[in-house]
This record gives sequence, structure tokens and C-alpha cells, in this order.
Amino acid sequence: MKLVKSLVLGSAATLVALGGAQAADLPVKAKAVEYVKVCSLYGPGFYYIPGTDTCIKLGGYLRAEVGLLTNSNYSGAYSSVAGADNRYSNYYQWRSREDFNIDTRTASEYGVVRTYFDAVFTWSTGSYTGTGSGTGASLYSGNVGPAGGSVNGTDGNPNAGGLGVYYAFIQFAGFTMGKSVSQFDAPWTNYPANNFDGLVGGGGTVTGVNQFTYTAQLGNGVSLALSAQDQVAYYTTNAWNTSGITASGVLGGAYGSNGLGGSRAPDLVASMRVDQAWGIFQASFAAHDNHVGYYGATETTGHPDDKWGWAAQLALQIKNIPTGAGDNLILQGVYTDGASRYNFQTLASTSYSMFGGTNVPGAYQSIGFAGVGDTVYATGTAQSTVKTWGFRGGFTHNWDPYWSTGLYGAYAQVNYGSTGSALICAGIAATGLLTAGSTCNPDFNIAQAGVITRWTPVKNLTFSADVTYTHLDQKFSGTAAVPATLAGVAKPAAVYELKDQDTVSVLLRAQRNW
Repeated sequence: MKLVKSLVLGSAATLVALGGAQAADLPVKAKAVEYVKVCSLYGPGFYYIPGTDTCIKLGGYLRAEVGLLTNSNYSGAYSSVAGADNRYSNYYQWRSREDFNIDTRTASEYGVVRTYFDAVFTWSTGSYTGTGSGTGASLYSGNVGPAGGSVNGTDGNPNAGGLGVYYAFIQFAGFTMGKSVSQFDAPWTNYPANNFDGLVGGGGTVTGVNQFTYTAQLGNGVSLALSAQDQVAYYTTNAWNTSGITASGVLGGAYGSNGLGGSRAPDLVASMRVDQAWGIFQASFAAHDNHVGYYGATETTGHPDDKWGWAAQLALQIKNIPTGAGDNLILQGVYTDGASRYNFQTLASTSYSMFGGTNVPGAYQSIGFAGVGDTVYATGTAQSTVKTWGFRGGFTHNWDPYWSTGLYGAYAQVNYGSTGSALICAGIAATGLLTAGSTCNPDFNIAQAGVITRWTPVKNLTFSADVTYTHLDQKFSGTAAVPATLAGVAKPAAVYELKDQDTVSVLLRAQRNW
């Protein structure tokens, strides 16, 4: 053993000496390795980019989910084959998604310079959208991505997926430039306690909106934001030209042709927020330009003038309420006049066509239909704005560090006013859709209620089950004589009772944040 030990030590000494001699012969000295260092300036998870004074944080999540009793993970069974509730309705849709975000920050004499990017890679189950052997059409559709989410039209195709850019913005000296959450929105956007995406009762751009914003920090958690934001992608709904009303359109929730013109002005937003230890209070206001095209197919037919609409919202969150550690209560309410998307946010439905049973003798089934618009007009008339109001709220209780339950609800009311209602009802009367003795009223209400339970067995891994009930309170009464088979939903030409409708959806989700 002594001999072996002497040989090992002697060999090591020789190698060290040789290595030193070779190093001395090198013409250039080797550079020191630049190690990644923790950046503690902006919270946990940030690191210095080697060789710079910029800090970076990477994050995201992987999500697997399935929506039950609906054609979408995003909404309820409100229209089309989902609302038909027959053999063409899809009772589930599966989705897998990876989110990836990059947050960089650099200190400067103007304050922190920040960039933020968030993208999602999604694959969703496609939809069966044909009418079966009656047409011999191919039934599988792969284009089922969410509004503002799937941008390449391949989400759902067996060998492809969807790429969505949620956020991409720069923040500098109080300015925010790019695609970010609207300054009108409350911090929880569409989620007072839920995972379900289709709640009415407030604004919510969860996938970001292009904007140019200045935010002033007034101290003590108080801030004021002034913003110009793109209205095209998320904040414009229907401008009903009732000269284009058809019976099939009305039954699908369309009160005419959508007469939108090109974009002319961004939406203008102002908001004030108080963010303190007890919770959050926010007041928001938005102005929205309604710009439509021509009465007819050519410029010579004329057009109505632009009409500005507006929306106002109040939002409140109370944290750490006495029911338990981490419990919170959220409430918000909104009123709109000619700016309905600030109530029916971009992931909420704006058309309803739901079928159900009936006890009316001679009626085939019942139907409830309704549509949301910003304005209504007809050939030769001015635009008449649509007024809405709504609210939403949620309560979250933590049973222990692993289990929590949320209760939530939402409500929205749509009022077309005397002028808008008269134009719509005159157009419907011309179709002969309503039978004698029936009444026409395009106003309607939507009520939603739900419960969600979450289980987090280990940090950042959560399983949840979310159940949502929706009631459509439509204001038509009597019966409708449908003159022709409704293509795509396999409903026959027959008499249908005009009736309120109900639906329930379920969203099951597993999500790992990182």
C-alpha cells in the first residue's frame, strides 16, 4: 500500500508541474468565467444576464383540461350545435397548453425599464360541425382556437397546434407600450373566484390589448392611468343594420347584418386604483367610437354618423377577511351605453340560440335567442346605442394550505331602448317569424352562478373542478314558426315555443406553474 500511495502522489506532483509549465507558455491569459448571479432588486426568480446589468425571470405553466357539456373550454352551450343539444353537440373538448413568459428589467435614470412577453402553445380537440349523412359533409373541424388565442388556424389539427401571443409590452418612465391587460380591467380580469372564462358583468382582456398608456404613481398605493387602446380585436361587438334581418339570423341571435366600418379612433380609458394591504379599489371609464359602413352595398347609399359610447366600472377586493387566512371577497359592477364589450368581455358570448323542451301543444321544441350589440340602425336612420349593466363577484375560502373553494356569480342586462327595439321588431315582423299573439322584445338578461374546488397537494401543482350554471332570461313570448330547416343544427321547420333556457358546464383542470 505504501508503494501504491507513493506512486499516486508522485504522478500527481508531476502532472501539476507539467500543467504549470504549459500554462506559462500560453500567449494569452484565459478569461474568468462569468457566473449567473441572483438579482434581488425585483423579487425572487430574477437573475442577471451574464455580462449585463439587466435582470431576467422566466416563468410559465403547463395545463391539461377538459370542458364538459359544452363545445368549448371557454364558454357554455349557448349557440350553434352546442345550443342545439342534440346528436351533433359535443359533450366534451380537451385541451393541452404550455405558457412561457419572459420578464426583463434594467435600472435607469428614468426608473426601471421593463419588457414582458407571454406566449401559449395550445392543442385542442377539434369539433364535429357538419350535419351528418344528410349532407355527406366532412364533420371534423380543426379550427377551434379561442378568440385572440389561436392565430394560425391550425389548433385542433391532428399534427399541429396553435400559438397565441398574450402579452408583449415595454414599460418605461411610467409608459406602457404594446399588448397588455386593459387599464379598464380589474386586476383579477375575468376571474373573481373561477376558472370558467365566459363570465359577463365586466371588462376582461386576459389575452392583452394593444395600448399606449401613462400611469402616474401618486403614493400610498394610489395610481392614475390614462390610455388609448385598440378597439378592433376586443372592444367592438355588433352594429345591427336591421335592414338585413333574416328569420334564420334572428333565431341564431343576430338582429340584422353587422354593419361595422373600418377603425377610426382607439378607445380612450382612464382608471384610478387604490392598492393597499386591506385590498383593492378601482374606478374605470372608457369612451368608444361606433363607426359603421354604408346603408347599402355602395358609397352612394349613404351612412349614419359616428356615435360615441361609453362604459364605467367600479371594482373592489377585500383581502384576508375573518372567515380564514387568505380568504378574499371580490365585487364589481359596470354600466355601458354603446360599448357593450365592457360588460360582455371578449371571452363571453354575444349571441345566444338555445333549444329545450316544451309543453305547448303543437310545438316541436322551445328556443331562447338573443344578441348583443353596440348600436342599432336601419337605412336612413341614425345609430341608436344599446345600454347594458351588470355585475360579478366571488368569494374564496381556504380550508387549509391544500384545499380551497370559490363561490361566484355574474349578471348582465341588455336594453335596446324604444328606438332600437322598434327597428328590430319591425324587421322581425317583416320575416313573419312570430306567430299571431306573440310579443317582440329583444331585451334580455343573463345570470350565471358557479362553484370551484381546488386541491394543491404540492407547491405550484393544482387540480380543480369548476361547475357553472347559466340562465338566459329572454323577453320574447308566444311561438315562432320556423320557415325552413335550420342548417348546421338539424332543427326542422316547425313551430317553437319562445322560452327561457338553462345550461350547465364543467371544467376540469390540472396545472403546474413554474
